[in-house]
Amino acid sequence: MTREEIIQKVNSTLAEEFEVDESKISPEGAIKDVLSLDSLSLVDLVAVVNYTFKIKIPTEDLRKIETFNDIYDYIEQHAK
Repeated sequence: MTREEIIQKVNSTLAEEFEVDESKISPEGAIKDVLSLDSLSLVDLVAVVNYTFKIKIPTEDLRKIETFNDIYDYIEQHAK
């Protein structure tokens, strides 16, 4: 999967899951702010990424993921 495909899939999946206009998602955007995530919603985010990309995000790695660019990078590095 190319980075462009990852970006497209992440943006469309998260926009749909969290009912946010996809145009509000930018690489530099803070995930928690754009998606209005609380700690419970963060669990949903991890579940969506796990299901969609077949990767697990350990808690210690999740703390490092703040922007959409971070999640794109993480998926690109860990997707099979």
